[in-house]
Parts: sequence; C-alpha cells; structure tokens
Amino acid sequence: MRIAITGHKGQLGRELHHRLDADHDLLLIDLPEVDITDPGSIIPLVVDFRPDVVIHTAAYTDVDGCARNPDLAFRVNAWGTQNMALACQRAGAALLHVSTNEVFDGTVTEPYREWDPRHPINSYARSKAAAERAVETLLTRFYIARTSWLYAPGGNNFPAKIVRAADQHGRLRVVADEVACPTYAPDLADAIIRLVQTDHYGIYHLVNEGYCSRYDFATRILRLAGRGDVPIDRITLADYARDSTVPPFAPLSNTCAAAQGITLRPWEDALEAYFKSQTPNPKAQNGN
Repeated sequence: MRIAITGHKGQLGRELHHRLDADHDLLLIDLPEVDITDPGSIIPLVVDFRPDVVIHTAAYTDVDGCARNPDLAFRVNAWGTQNMALACQRAGAALLHVSTNEVFDGTVTEPYREWDPRHPINSYARSKAAAERAVETLLTRFYIARTSWLYAPGGNNFPAKIVRAADQHGRLRVVADEVACPTYAPDLADAIIRLVQTDHYGIYHLVNEGYCSRYDFATRILRLAGRGDVPIDRITLADYARDSTVPPFAPLSNTCAAAQGITLRPWEDALEAYFKSQTPNPKAQNGN
C-alpha cells in the first residue's frame, strides 16, 4: 500500500513508521518540513503521492496549551484536519483520523460507545470535535479512531512524568476522580494498521481494555518502575489547578472494532510491556 503518515515524529507516528516501513511505500509528514495548516503545500504533496490511505496523527495535544491558545488549537486540529480531508478527497484516498475521548463531556457512568453524541467542554476537545465533523462532511471513505491517555516508549508521557516526579520529589499528589483508558501506542498502531486494511469505514474506539483513574494509573506505574514505596496522596480535579477543564469520566468502549476482531489487550498488561521495553534496571531509566 501507499500510505501517508502525518505527525510521524510523535509517539504514535513513530510506532506506525516502524511497523509499516518495510512493506509499504510511505510519505512521512511532520514539522518543520511540512505544515498541515498550509493548504498550498500539504494538499499538492499528498495528491502527488497518490496514497491509498492517509493516517492522520498530527495534532496539537497540549490540552492546557489549547486552553491558553484556542486559535492555535483550531488552526492545527480543525483546519489542519480539513486540509488533510481535502487532500484525500482530491487524491482519491481514504483517511484515518486519530481523535480523542475528550470529545465527550465525561458526565456519564458507563464507557462511551462510538455512536454517543459529542459534547466537548474545552478548547482542545472542541477543536478535535470540529476535526471529526470536517472528516465526516468532506469524505465518505474515512475512519475516525478515538483513543485516550496515549503513551509510548521514549515519549514524554504520563508514565515518564510520574517516574520523574517521584525521583525529584519523593511524594506525589495525583487526581483520583479523572477516569479514562490508558493506551499503549504500539498496541494502538497495530490496531490502526489492521483497521485500515478492512475498508470498513466509520467511527472506532481503539483503547487498551479496561479503565482506571489517574491515581490508580500512577500507583501501578510506580510499582512497575520499582518505586512502590513512594507515597501518593489522592486529590480531586478541584484540587488541581490547570487551564483546561477535562471530562471526569470518559473511558471508551471498543464496540465496532471488536466486532471485526480488532481488540487491544488490558491496560495493565500493556503497561507491563512498556516497562519491559525500558532499561533492565527501572531505577536507572529516566522516562525520556
């Protein structure tokens, strides 16, 4: 297949590149070489490449940064995605757009399914919801793959930050009333690759099975990192000052992909795999 990958330098993009490089013809797109918000450069580039599918992982994912600069959030996440959808439209390509659980408001008591109505409550989420609408409006051959709490080997992600903070401070305060699905980027990459080979278009929730709070996630991270003796204080979202408002309960239920046999392992097993991918001595690894 001819596959274009946007954001190939990011956590998910690196995993996709690693898996697809040997067997497929790839077009790799990322800053600073290519800017998805510039239609004059990105659309001709994709059209000239004539991909079978574009896997669109590029996004501005700093949730608090999006709250401080909503114009930038919409420029990258909504306008950039619209440009990619138009490029696919003109190239005759399918598009897989990576989205987020934050398009939901987190006020439910059970995991969200693919067909539940969107109700974004922060700038990041509104920009990603707008991106989804652009894809749905401009294309008929698309996959929208929502995920949450993504982390990968070598990334500056939640597990790495927790380990670093434990080493620096010796005690942590972690939110116990924000709940979602930790998702391991290698597992997500494998699921995406399987999905784009199905030609079964639509909206999907691709997350590791199960869900937990940030507190529970951090507790297991420290145990697997050999730092289980570091105390963690439970706090609430109300105790944690930040620029953005996040959905408190937003796990995703993988219903549609599972119907095609595409599932991701439990998040606990994936987290163990993450630490096995680090240096043999967990005390020696710095999470970067």
